[in-house]
Amino acid sequence: MTLAKIFTIGVGILIGTALVALIAGLTISALIVGVLGFTLLVRRDWVPVLYNIRSLSVRKVTTGVTAGGLALVVCVFTTVLMLSSGIKKTLAGTGSPDNAKIIRKGSQAEMQSGLLPEQLRLLSADPGVAVGKDGQPLASGELVVLIFALREGAKDDSQGTNINVRGVGPKGLELHPPLSIDGRMFTPGTSEIVIGKGLNRRFQGMTLGGTVHFARRDWTVVGVMNQGGSAYDSEVWGDIEQFEDAFQRRPAFSSITLKLKDRDALKVLTQRIAGDPQLTTMEVKSEIGYWQGQSEQFSGFVTYLGMFMAFIFAFGAILGAMITMYAQVAARTREIGTLRAMGFRRRAVLVSFVIESMLLSMASGGLGIAAASLWQFGSFSTMNFQSFSEVTFSFHLSPLIVAASLGFATVMGYAGGLLPALRASRMPIVQATRGG
Repeated sequence: MTLAKIFTIGVGILIGTALVALIAGLTISALIVGVLGFTLLVRRDWVPVLYNIRSLSVRKVTTGVTAGGLALVVCVFTTVLMLSSGIKKTLAGTGSPDNAKIIRKGSQAEMQSGLLPEQLRLLSADPGVAVGKDGQPLASGELVVLIFALREGAKDDSQGTNINVRGVGPKGLELHPPLSIDGRMFTPGTSEIVIGKGLNRRFQGMTLGGTVHFARRDWTVVGVMNQGGSAYDSEVWGDIEQFEDAFQRRPAFSSITLKLKDRDALKVLTQRIAGDPQLTTMEVKSEIGYWQGQSEQFSGFVTYLGMFMAFIFAFGAILGAMITMYAQVAARTREIGTLRAMGFRRRAVLVSFVIESMLLSMASGGLGIAAASLWQFGSFSTMNFQSFSEVTFSFHLSPLIVAASLGFATVMGYAGGLLPALRASRMPIVQATRGG
């Protein structure tokens, strides 16, 4: 083991230990303050709390600056969670729970896989595969290839990205029917394609009636399909036989999709593939499970990077809240001394300042969440590191994200208000009534 690796592990252990100690300290202190607050509730000793809450509106400048900083941090935190959730919703929402996706064992994505027509024939004969209206098995061999597409208005090749091109046959269209389509579906045996709505007008030629050049051919866009916000909305679809010729991939599929009679058939099919020497090179998953796997690394990377940035900003926001609360304590020393002289205990002063800080943070958190929620009204695209292709998605705000963001804001308020509250509660009565 090298010195650099030992140093990295040591730093990681120190940081982890510090975080655990910090979380444990905040948790224990929160329990103590909670118990003190409960005793105030029993004694009906809430005058200092009400007084401190009303003082927030009196000191508008310091309150506004602190609230703005906290709201910005919560906005960043919420946006990161919405981004991760939107990516998962787009990819994990692709496909049907009744479909099975088969790729070559060891492949991380369809474009890395290769399957043969003979394997499609063997799988189609499985008794667990459902049949269509024509009485034929609902089994589709599909070809997935990456192409490079220039963005609309691009000036050079640096302004482009990879997108998925999927070759499907009649069974594939039956297994993946679009919710709606502007124009029409492509005609088999022709150089016609349909594009997902996430690609429409974003790349050169990708509009209804447009022409796209790839694989040494010109392809005419005859339809723009809506696949319900799934990953298929970021793909180009065409006739699989035409794509096999154009990309010189005959005879081979990237994946096989099967419609199963019931969800229990997936387990039986998995056992059959594991026990058949002709099929052991393949791996089977539910279609939804496959797309969920495609989102794990990417959404995890976005979440960890975003959380790291958010927590760095949070330290600044906590310091801002702490400075504000110290200023509040310094400006109200006479009031604190008067409250103590009237008979209110130290615990009442402590709890009142902590609650004031937490309420300020929660209100700021609401503003931050409201600002972040505006991202839902647009769609965005980014590169999926697992498939090396671009995917279009929308930010997704859920009740769980709202609760997590409010909790994050509350923790920041508690951490920023605890030390100033302790100082206020320990202030001697005589010194406080004299103004410090």
